[in-house]
Amino acid sequence: MAPVNLSHRRTHNLLLISKLLSLRDTASPLTLLQDSLEQPAAPLIKEYIRRAKLGKVHVTLVAFETLKQPEGVDAFVSTRRKSPADIVKEVAAAYQSAASTGPSRRRLIIIDAINPLVSSRRLDPGFNLPSFLSSFIAPSDPLAGKAEASLVVTYHQDVPGLPQQNPYSPSPLSVLTYLATSIITLHSFSHILAQKAARNRSLAAPVFGLEEEQDGILLGRLDKLVGTGAAEGIVLELEHRRKSGRGVLEWYILPPASRYSPLHVKEVVTLLDDNVLYNPPLEPDTNPDNEEPKSTFELGLTERQRREREGVVLPYFDAQHGDGPGEGGRILYDLGEEDDFDEEEDEI
Repeated sequence: MAPVNLSHRRTHNLLLISKLLSLRDTASPLTLLQDSLEQPAAPLIKEYIRRAKLGKVHVTLVAFETLKQPEGVDAFVSTRRKSPADIVKEVAAAYQSAASTGPSRRRLIIIDAINPLVSSRRLDPGFNLPSFLSSFIAPSDPLAGKAEASLVVTYHQDVPGLPQQNPYSPSPLSVLTYLATSIITLHSFSHILAQKAARNRSLAAPVFGLEEEQDGILLGRLDKLVGTGAAEGIVLELEHRRKSGRGVLEWYILPPASRYSPLHVKEVVTLLDDNVLYNPPLEPDTNPDNEEPKSTFELGLTERQRREREGVVLPYFDAQHGDGPGEGGRILYDLGEEDDFDEEEDEI
């Protein structure tokens, strides 16, 4: 039986990730996805779209890198040769046209990559990233309706940014991590297993891809994957910030979409600690009662043997009870028949 704190943590954090991915109760108005070449955010974005379709949520994709409209997306907004103001207007117009033909619905706005926007040299010097993001969540146009909106932004950690014009201004990543209610960092499951195996052997954890700092290496590969196809899925490192200011840190694993149907309703995300590859089950205790190992020798003592052992007088024990000075170190020795007494040696 699991401890009470572990059971409470499992129930609480699984409910939290379910609310975040299913956009229930607007648990996170702004979610930041930090991916890399090792683990892109495409599988997680597809999971967002799948759950939004089940929950009848209007999905708008702001495409900086995506070329074709994915399945399940209601509005596809291409940003090619468009200013940030034009992007905001087109996103608002796409939802207004959908709201005019039906009841107001919740909205999910996905930005597939924010790097081209924050790293562009053609941006207006007056461009403000927080104002740009808040315009999606709380549009200034009163005709847009009061639909609840959630914004999911993807940031590529491996893409180098431009140097800051003002050395005292924060970087775009610092601004995003400050504004985001939830931050999800994606990791490769096979790499996480390799790093844990190294730590278990008290070795330095391996690095992959650009972190190896070797010429020509962009993606890190394992020489031997753990298991045969069992180490599939992506690892989600979640940092969620509550309204009270308390933060929640947890690690999850999202299985590949091929393991469940698009109409699957039950939660598929599990805790990383509950995975059998990450935490193998412990071997059963073969000696639950702390019994002594079986042997051909008797390792214990009976009560009679214990009394006899306590009554044994150790060698030279009487020499410790001398009465005169120096008598405490005197050695008492009785000559036997086989001893050869030498008077001259005794005098020396």
